[in-house]
Amino acid sequence: MAKYTYESIMDELKNRVYRPVYYLMGEEGFYTDRITDYIARNVLNEVEQEFNLSVYYGLDTNIETVISAARRYPMMSEYQVVIVKEAQMMKNIDALINYLRMPLASTILVFAHKNGSLDRRKKIVAELERMAVVLDSKRLRDERLPSFITSYMREKSLVADNKAVLMIAESIGADLSRIASEIDKLSIALSDGEKRVTPELIEEHIGISKEFNNFELQNALVNKDVYKANRIINNFAQNPKKNPIQMTLALLFNFFSNVMMAYYSPEKTERGIAAFLGLKSAWGVEDYLKAMRNYRAMHVMEILHLIRLADAQSKGAEGAALSDYEIMRELIYKILH
Repeated sequence: MAKYTYESIMDELKNRVYRPVYYLMGEEGFYTDRITDYIARNVLNEVEQEFNLSVYYGLDTNIETVISAARRYPMMSEYQVVIVKEAQMMKNIDALINYLRMPLASTILVFAHKNGSLDRRKKIVAELERMAVVLDSKRLRDERLPSFITSYMREKSLVADNKAVLMIAESIGADLSRIASEIDKLSIALSDGEKRVTPELIEEHIGISKEFNNFELQNALVNKDVYKANRIINNFAQNPKKNPIQMTLALLFNFFSNVMMAYYSPEKTERGIAAFLGLKSAWGVEDYLKAMRNYRAMHVMEILHLIRLADAQSKGAEGAALSDYEIMRELIYKILH
């Protein structure tokens, strides 16, 4: 059984290698949408689509209707495409098993299953994995967001420096569809011939401050810049909806957790630490090395404890109720002193 990824599926599609059945599911719907849209737009030309593209919705159809459509032959075309959107709403999906055992080679049948995956106890799962292209997309981890953003920008022929990329990653989070939408917006906003996405452009068109954001707070902590760190949290206090404390604490915890792990890396180089942490590239590892120079390992362990405590306080635990600003001010002071 081949193990499919978004990249491997797209590589095949771009080389016009088509499979009879695709079942696309998982927590991350961005990849499901991208593959489904690519098949809908690129397998058939505009004239062929008129007769050979059928789109169903799981709530409004049934598996028998879909199978019947899949068994039709294309009209004046090599292929027909049958797409089932919101496939998670379809009942009796196990009835697809017989079709899987003898699919029509001229039909490309696509199931777009959103917001989750099939119950692996169902008979259909084993058959799909044996006979079809199955993609089960997991939600992207925060540390992989910069790589995704850089890759998506490359698709759009855009470039950006580390600060610009992290501004997007930390302000939007692991919502790949929204990230892609915002990058598309930036692409349109750029002047003809201009390809560089700057923090200023992000601030203007996405509304993320280039000065007061979690990336700059992290940078201030890495460099032990007390003045800058306090300016940022003062700004956060004035704009709490744009800078929720839970997001800030999660990002800081993730960063210092990686710093702590980096101490155990056999090779204390950017490439060595990236490999030890399982990162695809050494992108951003420079900050881990700088933090290791400015914070001893025991201090980093204490910082992780302080962030956990701040998280508990922000939820009303661990003593008297404090405002988010008071919690952050105390946390930043203890980290830096």
